[in-house]
Amino acid sequence: MKKKLSLLLLGLTAALFIGCGNKAESTGKLVNTIDDLEGARIGVQLGTIGDIYASDYEGDKAGTTIDRYNKITDAVQALKQDKVDCVIVDEQPAIATTKDEPSLVILDEPFALEEYAICIAKDNEELLDSVNGALAELKEEGVIEQIIENYIGDETKGTCPYVTPEGTEYPNGTLVVATNVAFPPYEYYEDATPVGIDMEIIKAIGDKLGMDVQIEDIEFDSIINAVDSHKADLGIAGMTKTEERLKSINFSDPYTTSKQVIISRDPEKSGEGIGFVENFKRCFITDGRYKYMLKGLVNTLIIALCAVLAGMFIGFIVAIIRVTHDKTGSLTVLNSICKVYLTIIRGTPMMIQLLIIYYVVFKAVVVPKVIVSIIAFAINSGAYVAEIMRGGIMSVDGGQMEAGRSLGLSYKQTMISIVLPQAIKTVLPSLLNEFISLIKETSICGYIGLIDLTRGGDIIRSITYEAFMPLIAVAFIYLAIVQLLTIGVGKLEKNLRKSEK
Repeated sequence: MKKKLSLLLLGLTAALFIGCGNKAESTGKLVNTIDDLEGARIGVQLGTIGDIYASDYEGDKAGTTIDRYNKITDAVQALKQDKVDCVIVDEQPAIATTKDEPSLVILDEPFALEEYAICIAKDNEELLDSVNGALAELKEEGVIEQIIENYIGDETKGTCPYVTPEGTEYPNGTLVVATNVAFPPYEYYEDATPVGIDMEIIKAIGDKLGMDVQIEDIEFDSIINAVDSHKADLGIAGMTKTEERLKSINFSDPYTTSKQVIISRDPEKSGEGIGFVENFKRCFITDGRYKYMLKGLVNTLIIALCAVLAGMFIGFIVAIIRVTHDKTGSLTVLNSICKVYLTIIRGTPMMIQLLIIYYVVFKAVVVPKVIVSIIAFAINSGAYVAEIMRGGIMSVDGGQMEAGRSLGLSYKQTMISIVLPQAIKTVLPSLLNEFISLIKETSICGYIGLIDLTRGGDIIRSITYEAFMPLIAVAFIYLAIVQLLTIGVGKLEKNLRKSEK
């Protein structure tokens, strides 16, 4: 065990030095104009207008390649490491992500112009009309212009924030807003609170409608799905109306105009890295950013613990049904249902199951995301626990069942008193290993906007534009948890072997 731990730590330490000192192999393409995009490797954020426009180049004769990232900060990080030749993104996020990066430059030539709008479900015409009415009033009052100038004005930046009018009440309930808080200056975190142009605009709209605003931070490419499935009332994240998007969703009137730009490398400049201690403070100490990971860790442990307990219950029931059918030939219908359940759950990715349960099964029901995650992981874990339990029961010598029946015990009594205690003792280490696997699998919870440990690290990355430090921290935390549980499993196995002597 110690040797295994040492090897893992050695591997992470090696990654630390490699990440700090080595540079990825460059593709060798320098993008100075739009014409240079042909044959280049282009980085974009998945599902954005930049992605849509860049796709026109993909597969051309020049061999243009598109690398799609979940966050624009990841695409910019790839550009810094020469993994892509340029990044296409909205102008203001481009300015925000490159302001402290002297090695990166924004080309003067705009790639495309666009108008931002708010997405609303097609069957919610009443809300669409209300939002358009509120936008019209805010434009006429100069509030929209004031909010924008507060974030991107040369002389007005930070001087004219939106303030809720006195006496504002919210008798009309809550307005649930889906966004992706990783797109400064339109939406980003400040002191653990989503702020930015879009956040103030939607707050102003909520004030006009008499509705309290609730922000849901999810992946950008999931916003339209969240609104269409009524997990959110509307979506705002620097979104542009397109013909393809209009097939699934409605859009409000535009509230601002922006443009797509190209971020490229400046071969004559190179950034100067900051020290380890300073970088650590910036990522975790400044503004209490460690709290994102702490909150995520708590959610991760809650989900994993509750899901594994519920999964054991589900797996135990399924295993008993299948074993009973195998031994007695009864419970045929239930056994068939269990086999279908095992086939589907074990044959599809966990992430797909989570998204289906959140966006399809609970489409019309408001359920806390932690509960949704627990249900999804419990159903998934139950399938694997069922096979572990079934294997343990089947491994018990058949003579044990015969001996119990010969003593006058029923099948049920023999199973409970003789077979199951031996089977549980055999499979207990495997069940604990399932718990270890479940903890790592919870890292996908961010896809439904839940802050787990991995998502906490992602939020820090979106604030600091530093990828290495948060990722390594998340990896070490997972490693520490898994190693503690692994040591516990090892001691349990040792005790079980002693009891067999």
